[in-house]
Amino acid sequence: MFPRPTRPNQPAPPFDALAARRLRVALAMGPEHVAHGLRTSYGLPYVTADLVVAWERGQIAPTSPELGALAGVLWCSPGELIGRPRTLREHRIARGLAPEDVARAAGLELPAYLHMEDSVWRGNERQSTALAELLELSVPDFVTVTGREAKLAEMLHSAVTTRWQAYVRPVAKTVPLDRRLLEDSLQQLHQDYQGQMVASLNWGTGSSASESGDAGRVFLDRIVDHFWAAVQDNSE
Repeated sequence: MFPRPTRPNQPAPPFDALAARRLRVALAMGPEHVAHGLRTSYGLPYVTADLVVAWERGQIAPTSPELGALAGVLWCSPGELIGRPRTLREHRIARGLAPEDVARAAGLELPAYLHMEDSVWRGNERQSTALAELLELSVPDFVTVTGREAKLAEMLHSAVTTRWQAYVRPVAKTVPLDRRLLEDSLQQLHQDYQGQMVASLNWGTGSSASESGDAGRVFLDRIVDHFWAAVQDNSE
């Protein structure tokens, strides 16, 4: 019995255990067939049917190399085996790309890219555009992957609680959206927040400023989600 290698100090990608089992069953393969393919075709001698079952039950998450090999055995892309990617590494794995591929496309030295993948993306606009194109990132994913979400949330918080017009330009520097779409979305977000505050004050005789504040905090906790919903509404 070969021991499983020690997991590197990197978070495992978000594995979709149900998808893995569904794909295996669709191919009429048993866990032992998957394990055999991983051992013989992908050089993972420690993989057993029990390990495959543990993956499918969500008891253990496969490492990045294991997930890529599993996708090969199941004749699917790595993206079909992961949940919604959030980090740069997860998006790269979902596209089945090696770090070298992304570094080359972005015009970065591999060590510099790997450092950004482990910490914060610091690429310039040209490199960020190349990254977004290679990984086919949506605008929300681009903002998250490039570490701009916290800054966006802070600006949106101020936009809905004060004058939204003053934040069109600052938000535009963070979010690559058409200016008219951005203005319409910020205005809607401001109206939704203010409407939420007014409604909470009118919820019967037992309502209070404290309850209104609670409703406002709930809204603000998900301010980025509300913003993207507003963008979607105004895009249609």
